[in-house]
Amino acid sequence: MSEAIINSEQAAQFWPLPDVDLTNLDLFSRGFPHQVFTDLRRHHGALFHPRTALTPDGEGFWVFTRYHDIAAIAKDNDTFSSAGGGDRQGGGTMIEDLPREMGPGSVINMMDDPRHKALRRLIAPAITNARVAAMEDVLFAAAGAAVQAALQQERVDFVSAIAAELPLFAIASLVGIPHDDRHQIFAWINAVLDYSDRQLGETSISSQQGMKNFMAYGHKFVEEKRQNPGSDIVSLAVTGELPKGLGKLTPLEQLMVFSVVMVAGLETTRNAIAGGILAFIHHPEQWLRLQQDDGLMNSALDEILRWTSPTPYNRRTATRDVTIGDRLIRRGEKVTLWWASANRDDAYYEQPFAFDIGRQKNLHMAFGGGGHSCLGAQLARLEMRVILRHLLEQVDGFRLDGDVNWVRSNKHTGIRSMPVRFVKRY
Repeated sequence: MSEAIINSEQAAQFWPLPDVDLTNLDLFSRGFPHQVFTDLRRHHGALFHPRTALTPDGEGFWVFTRYHDIAAIAKDNDTFSSAGGGDRQGGGTMIEDLPREMGPGSVINMMDDPRHKALRRLIAPAITNARVAAMEDVLFAAAGAAVQAALQQERVDFVSAIAAELPLFAIASLVGIPHDDRHQIFAWINAVLDYSDRQLGETSISSQQGMKNFMAYGHKFVEEKRQNPGSDIVSLAVTGELPKGLGKLTPLEQLMVFSVVMVAGLETTRNAIAGGILAFIHHPEQWLRLQQDDGLMNSALDEILRWTSPTPYNRRTATRDVTIGDRLIRRGEKVTLWWASANRDDAYYEQPFAFDIGRQKNLHMAFGGGGHSCLGAQLARLEMRVILRHLLEQVDGFRLDGDVNWVRSNKHTGIRSMPVRFVKRY
């Protein structure tokens, strides 16, 4: 006999953790809730999160938590759209629908092919491996300055002193942001992403003002690049032609290139760096191991990324009815892919809850998967590497000197502040 096919209404009745609401941001206020997702992985590969008082748009959504399921869905961009699907007016990669003017269909991570692939090709020359490698000396010097300044203090907030400082320098250099503007932009982005006093789908006065100021700056910056283009990523977006006769980017698409590069470049790398140092604090033997064998650097970077998973999920929207196993996902339904859960799946990883900088089988999903994998992955790895190189030379370890203040968000696994004392080598 064939299995009975279960749709979303039926699957919602089998949500295995009735007291768990993945849209309640309090669940994520102390980091990613790995135990919750371990429990979810043990049930069914395709779960449907029921509608609650907090779920945006008054609807539930599909939840995929297992490595192999997520990898397969991430590759099927025809069926699972990053822009939207069905009769939706909005869409995007967050659980809540974003209106079209906020990005779906216009920002690179919320686009579908062929325009998505064409945009990647247009801006890729600004962030090739060779171009990123050419930044190593200047980033190494900037990282050294940040580390030296931090080491002069007995106690520092590692996030603001080091983890945020280098990504801010790197992405501003890549885009061409004036030095004096960097920290103001950083403050605006923090305000936009701060969910400390609101729920999904809600805004606050500070987030609205931050978005207004950030976008106003972006409009002005894009116009300056139109008048005086360079070889940077925004200039390519403003002046270039999409391949295969797709024309130029629209003004909204041009603005969104600036927006996504700034936000992704600052937030995700900062969170990986800070989360990586916290992992070394909890596993000091791994720090000693890396000090003794710098040949482990590349595998250590991958393990930090797997462990921290700075972007815990992305959403897709079904463009057609599709059956996965015994579950029917209907056209227009939301589908969430939990990368952070895939990165701890014991069906793929051996001892996934061990922080092992020598891990060999580590095709993690910290940068997403499929055609939408992160375009800035090599830059993020370089930033992490140069910071670790300086710290490894001068620091034997780290001690927490207060509470870790996590970002209250299910979209960004990050640390807002982390007071640290260094155990200096000399």
